[in-house]
Amino acid sequence: MSPYITDPWAWQESWDRQQEAFMPDREHRFTAMLDTVDAILDGQPPRVLDLAGGTGSISLRTLARFPDAEATLLDLDPALLAIARASLGDRATIVTADLGTPDWRSALPHREYDAVLTATALHWVPADRLGRLYAELRDVLRPGGVFVNADHMPDDGLPELTKRLMDRARDRRNARYATGTMLSWSDWWDRAGADPALSPSVRQRQDIYPTGHSPEWSPPVSWHLAALTAAGFGEVGTVWRGGADAAVAAVR
Repeated sequence: MSPYITDPWAWQESWDRQQEAFMPDREHRFTAMLDTVDAILDGQPPRVLDLAGGTGSISLRTLARFPDAEATLLDLDPALLAIARASLGDRATIVTADLGTPDWRSALPHREYDAVLTATALHWVPADRLGRLYAELRDVLRPGGVFVNADHMPDDGLPELTKRLMDRARDRRNARYATGTMLSWSDWWDRAGADPALSPSVRQRQDIYPTGHSPEWSPPVSWHLAALTAAGFGEVGTVWRGGADAAVAAVR
């Protein structure tokens, strides 16, 4: 593992650049999410759950903004978790769990959190399961705590304009891939699989997802707001939007 452990930031940066091909405004959504956390605090360091946290992008930014925060990162992907562990060290508790079943909560080190944050992850969760997951998330928040989900969530009222925005974003992304400016999703995973230190984790990942993730499911923002309301949250709304993406927040 030495080539990886000695410089985990190279993989962390590589992941960030690959993600930014899909989301040029990625940092904007992270800032909006952390602004939302800041708004519900009473001066105490937050306890934050980074849900489906991957390499730790949200945890790293949470700790940079709130140095005394208590962070828990939960994911199932062994390759991304390997990068997270090497990057975060003992600054966060990292747990492996599957959000496909309600048992994921048993892996958590705490019963309640001030905030649960997730980005560009829950579109892999089927509709019926996501509705139940929202209710489970309410139960891991303290009263007054907040859940924020930033993902692809089109605006119902702008179907044709949204399609045009997505087409333009796709064209810009493909141009970057063609010039080598950024790695595509598949190219990034090919490089991870070729790395001597990461390759065992990539093979484990392939065993977990032999055909890849389940099909993506990206309902409009109204679906999320209705599902969060049905899950029992007191306040629900949109705290950020960028093109066809949005961040919805729900307060217990």
